[in-house]
Amino acid sequence: MEGRIIGVSGSVVTASGLKSPKMNDIVLVGDDKLIGEIVKLDGDKAIIQVYEETAGLRLGDGVAESGEPLSVELGPGLLGAIFDGIQRPLDLIFRRTGTFIGRGIKVPALDREKRWHFKPKAKVGDRLDSAGEIGEVKETSLIKHRILVPPGLKGEVKKIAEEGDYTIEDAIAVLEDGGRRETIKMLSKWPVRIPRPIAGKLEPDMPLVTGQRVIDTFFPVAKGGTAAVPGGFGTGKTVILHEIAKWADADIIVYCGTGERGNEMTEILTTFPELKDPRSGKPLMDRTIMIANTSNMPVAAREASVYTSVAIAEYYRDMGYDVALMADSTSRWAEALREISGRLEEMPGEEGYPAYLGRKISEFYERAGKVKLLNGGTGSVTILGAVSPSGGDISEPVSQNTLRATRVFWALDSSLADSRHFPAINWLNSYSLYTEQLEDWYAGNAGKDWAAIRNKLMDTLQREAEINEIVQLVGYDSLPESDKLVLDTAKIIRESYLQQNAFDEIDTFSSTAKQYKMLKAIYNLNKAEERLIEKGTKMESIDTKEIKQGIMALRYTKDEDMGGILNKINKGIAELADRAA
Repeated sequence: MEGRIIGVSGSVVTASGLKSPKMNDIVLVGDDKLIGEIVKLDGDKAIIQVYEETAGLRLGDGVAESGEPLSVELGPGLLGAIFDGIQRPLDLIFRRTGTFIGRGIKVPALDREKRWHFKPKAKVGDRLDSAGEIGEVKETSLIKHRILVPPGLKGEVKKIAEEGDYTIEDAIAVLEDGGRRETIKMLSKWPVRIPRPIAGKLEPDMPLVTGQRVIDTFFPVAKGGTAAVPGGFGTGKTVILHEIAKWADADIIVYCGTGERGNEMTEILTTFPELKDPRSGKPLMDRTIMIANTSNMPVAAREASVYTSVAIAEYYRDMGYDVALMADSTSRWAEALREISGRLEEMPGEEGYPAYLGRKISEFYERAGKVKLLNGGTGSVTILGAVSPSGGDISEPVSQNTLRATRVFWALDSSLADSRHFPAINWLNSYSLYTEQLEDWYAGNAGKDWAAIRNKLMDTLQREAEINEIVQLVGYDSLPESDKLVLDTAKIIRESYLQQNAFDEIDTFSSTAKQYKMLKAIYNLNKAEERLIEKGTKMESIDTKEIKQGIMALRYTKDEDMGGILNKINKGIAELADRAA
């Protein structure tokens, strides 16, 4: 029995006469079979959120039930693909309909014809629980795709395919549990709004190394952590997320462009296929999945895109991988929630956003974490969300609710961006609640004195802000020599360390080892100058020009070529120390 449309309001359609409607179930609306999701039930009426343009729908048009919730297709073929917000492959749609997505077009997310080389890991007679490994497929040059028992299933292996080439719809195993048999394929589905089950959450104890010095040194995010990147127009949110997506040491990158301008998504879609993974030299797209739901696409699909992204991220996490998810930007997602809420005639909250905005944002970020998997392994999902507050005002609801849900805040500053200081992360307003948790990792992988050096240089930057207020009153020449040294050292930190050129082949990425060597050089220079000042030496008589030039040169020097410059820097610092002795 088909339902019938009894009301249309933008992307929201009201239908009656559905046989067994359920919340979050997918329905097909109108003659073009537009994809929609039931978001509210009111007596015998179903309120449907349609993910496509609703122009042309009429009262009385049919609505067909699918009996399934909004789900993603999971299996080999996800990596390197570009999907829209409801996981339709944009490259296949382009070939079929041209530049614009046709209404009602149905294209499977994963290729049903391609054959993948399957290697069995289990054998007949093995007992497998949920997430038990059946076999693996070499999905790309970088990633082995582990075929696992889907959540909720378990049993004894009665049949398993031999090593060979199969499509994702071919049966590769049969499990039997209590007389009930289940056929396992490489293709599976999962409802996007339901988190995949885990055995438990673990404390994050490793950083997501991004190669961005201001982040890794002063405001690190842990693998399995959450970070917010609020900032006004032109402050560099998207570029920061692009850089992290390129260089972060995650196994898998899921990049979700949620309501951003088409030209920004075009840039990432054209540059990523040409980039090489810094660790392996292989194509970066071999470990990247993109969800592109730009501002000119239907607003309802924008709301679904973040759930599509995190469901895919959890799928790879369950294979034991570390996944980084970039959502750019959650403000556009929240605006979609506001528009849909208005069409549902719900009571508005602050600035017109729905009253449940905070809960929705929290539920999304709570799907991040370093977790113990059902099969005993570990994996992680790190979520980095850009926020685009109107006028750069982070007191608005989306920014404030995001800050409550995340543990890292990278405060982008328009004044830094205007002065061409990028990344424009304000070191006085930003924070990371993972810093202490990650100190042991940095001590073992960078240097035992990492925390001491970091704290000293951060203190220098904070003191600079205080001294600058005094300078405006009394002038630079009236300052004590120790305060002049603070200003001088802070300038080196800002210009030679915190600034980073995303368009320079070398400076775009700094390894942890390189960051430590640069920090150590600045720290040692500061210590040598402090001892000279204690001996009564004036700042203007301390010649550090060549040392500072050397520290600046390190930015544009490859790790393996830094030795000569570091020797000159250390020699110059040693000469200063001899003067102070």
